[in-house]
Amino acid sequence: MNIKPLDNRVVIRPIEAESKTKGGIVLPDTAKEKSQKGEIVSAGPGRLLDSGERAKMSVQKGDKVLFGKYAGTEVKVDGVDYVIMKEDEILGKIEL
Repeated sequence: MNIKPLDNRVVIRPIEAESKTKGGIVLPDTAKEKSQKGEIVSAGPGRLLDSGERAKMSVQKGDKVLFGKYAGTEVKVDGVDYVIMKEDEILGKIEL
């Protein structure tokens, strides 16, 4: 991948939403909700503080995260969809 996020931004590959309901009904593409889960594929070095130092990022490559439905900017690189957003737009980590 050729995207390197700056400052406190991250690049997320959305995880596809379920295509079936719990009851077994198959949903068409037009009825699916936008995914709010994803995996971080790249993270920037951190926000630049007034002191000139960098704040440590609380997420890193490989973390699975939840984010807002309309958070970030969607981009397509080499046919793959990604979302680029600031670290503070991430709602939480998914821990297994």
